[in-house]
Amino acid sequence: MFITENERIYMKNDAGETVAEITFPETVPGVFTIDHTFVDESLRGQGIASKLVRAAVEEIRARGGRPEATCSYAVAWFEKHSDALA
Repeated sequence: MFITENERIYMKNDAGETVAEITFPETVPGVFTIDHTFVDESLRGQGIASKLVRAAVEEIRARGGRPEATCSYAVAWFEKHSDALA
């Protein structure tokens, strides 16, 4: 479903267009900042953005890093899922 590539996780539709994406650059050593989340209108309301954030957190943890967020959606997600930052 999702494609992981460097500091980005995304999904394409059958036409090859990116329809969901999250980016998380390493802003300081060991800290990855989720700075962008995008979900195409055709996929909204299906929990895709939440799945993207969770996938990014899992990827960051697998790299031995710590997640942070500046993207408004991710900031709100972390407030609801404070366990993900522990």
